[in-house]
Amino acid sequence: MRQNRHYLLVLFLVPSLTSCFQNNNQTSGKAFPNIVLIMADDLGYGHLGCYGQEKIQTPNLDRLAAEGMRFTQAYSGSAVCAPSRSVLMTGYHAGHTPVRGNGGGASLREEDITMAQMFKKKGYVTGLFGKWGLGAEGTAGIPNKKGFDEFFGYLHQLHAQFYYPEFLWHNQEKVFFPENKNLAYQTYSHDLIMEKATRFIEENQDTTFFCYLPLAIPHHEFIAPDSALDLYKGKFPEQPIDFWRENYALPDEPKATMAAMISHLDFTIGNFLRQLDNLNLADNTLVIFTSDNGPAVGPLENPDFFDAAGGLRGYKGDLYEGGLRVPFMVRWPGKIQTNSESDQQIYFGDLFPTFADLLDLEGNHIKQLDGISVLPAILKEDGVLKRDFIYWEVGDYTREPPFDLIPSTLMQSIRKDQWKLIRNSPESPLELYNLEQDPKELNNLAEQNPGLVKELYEVMIQNHQKAPPQKDMSREEAADKYIPTHE
Repeated sequence: MRQNRHYLLVLFLVPSLTSCFQNNNQTSGKAFPNIVLIMADDLGYGHLGCYGQEKIQTPNLDRLAAEGMRFTQAYSGSAVCAPSRSVLMTGYHAGHTPVRGNGGGASLREEDITMAQMFKKKGYVTGLFGKWGLGAEGTAGIPNKKGFDEFFGYLHQLHAQFYYPEFLWHNQEKVFFPENKNLAYQTYSHDLIMEKATRFIEENQDTTFFCYLPLAIPHHEFIAPDSALDLYKGKFPEQPIDFWRENYALPDEPKATMAAMISHLDFTIGNFLRQLDNLNLADNTLVIFTSDNGPAVGPLENPDFFDAAGGLRGYKGDLYEGGLRVPFMVRWPGKIQTNSESDQQIYFGDLFPTFADLLDLEGNHIKQLDGISVLPAILKEDGVLKRDFIYWEVGDYTREPPFDLIPSTLMQSIRKDQWKLIRNSPESPLELYNLEQDPKELNNLAEQNPGLVKELYEVMIQNHQKAPPQKDMSREEAADKYIPTHE
């Protein structure tokens, strides 16, 4: 079921990119802002100081929130990495978006249209720096085929788990780092990625650009530069780690390492934002910061110790609030009210139509998207956003033909107004929560509201469409390609 939008008419999708995006003649010719979209990996709703974190220092992101707007009910596209990123890039929710397998190598198809292609339609220079996860080498889904002029970083998600890789991709060419062989830990990929992103905005300061930064921190492996570790060494009580994962360097102080990674993420983003200031670009740049899903759980992540989910139930992989609700801040000086807060419900699927609204673009494709424009919420205009629902799902897919969903693994959830319905597997009982009264999802109200459960369940079932084949390499092949060697 597509959402009924008060400002959209439903038209059929056509294959021509030009006919999909049309300028609004009434407003064409106005200047448009640069867009910087920064996304952390597995950063929880409670990991930042501006969302209540007390143990990890994040002054630059806290300042970003103070200089703009902080959303308190913003959601990722899914509870795991790849489908969440697919929702973000395509504007289709997790039941419609093309990439739903989370193995790391499932690809967007040739016919799939991304927001980067939309920006190209409006004349933007587009750059992607970080973790892609929507198409490995040799597929139709690589960034340079999906609207990005420049790409530097990781294609496959398994590759992105290592911060001292033996190579990264620059467009379609490998850039090798022989100094990192045999786990030598010389070139920290995150720092190099941020350097490339900074150079991109310097080189394109006289144009209009879209800079997408899907950064890998704080996803494992768990390792941080010494300069960041110095902030936390010996600060936290540590528990011995009673397991070993091959080819992963286990930190002596995992809590200190997790905190240091997040603080280092904050530090480098601060440097990037200061460069926008130095280039006199900040006033004409819309900056968005978010995370791809909730915090990961494990003895190295220590989410309970850090209250990483901000007191919400669940973690990465769960369809409870802790797995889906993410930090989301926006800054646009002179346009977005400083030190403001919004409790409007938004999610990743909204960004594509929001950017289209901002750019005065409309057309067949935009009118088919599952998200809505949340530009009124960002600009603090009056009224509550009108939407029918937000839908999420998570499932595992086979790694051999037909690369199809394993039915027993399908998890689904839907939010409509204050109500949220969850089904954790096809055999699990339905759970209903009133998030206004019970944001921690402790009181299942399904038995008391059978009519509402039936209504939401029917919408939930209708919004799961069969996925395209989630073709991916085997785990063994991926390991051979992407795990650093130790001779």
